[in-house]
Amino acid sequence: MKSAIPKVTVQRLPVYLRCLESLPSGQRRVSSDDLATLAGVNAAKVRKDLSHLGSYGVRGVGYDVDKLKLQIGLELGLEQDWAVVIVGIGNLGRALANYAGFEERSFRIVGLFDADDQKVGQSLDGLTIEPMSRLPEVVAEQGARIGIVTTPAHAAQQVADLLADAGIRSILNFAPTVIKAPKGVDVRRVDLSTELQVLSFYLHRKG
Repeated sequence: MKSAIPKVTVQRLPVYLRCLESLPSGQRRVSSDDLATLAGVNAAKVRKDLSHLGSYGVRGVGYDVDKLKLQIGLELGLEQDWAVVIVGIGNLGRALANYAGFEERSFRIVGLFDADDQKVGQSLDGLTIEPMSRLPEVVAEQGARIGIVTTPAHAAQQVADLLADAGIRSILNFAPTVIKAPKGVDVRRVDLSTELQVLSFYLHRKG
């Protein structure tokens, strides 16, 4: 049985993958020092993180770029096609629905949902915005396992519970509130205002 990969390492794997994909076409090797510079971490951390994948660079040679990209992709589950639904089709929900980068990473938007009757029936990037009542049916039909929440804060928990009941097992929460994870569901929070406040802290310290 494979040993568990630390959460902090999992969070850095997509960064390493993007760095590897940014290398010049035809580059076959990369050193831990170079990858660390691109990722903004130290080389020892890179080597430790990649060792959890069973990948060990050769001193003076580095890592095989194609093999490392494949290993990271497999660990992140990117060899699969993940069906995703979005709930809350305001400005942010629309922007995410139109984001081409999802499909490049094997994440396919298969359903858009909103509680606003004035939005239901509108077309967006080839999909029709559906009423919340259709959520369980679409999730089942499309085999969706990931839900993105872009609703106002007051609706986020109820939406998360509805997603869980429909069969969603991972939720990405953009709503400006903390969601209590339903049983058996992983929740990750993206709070843009919090990130700005962190930047404000560092700017204030530089003063």
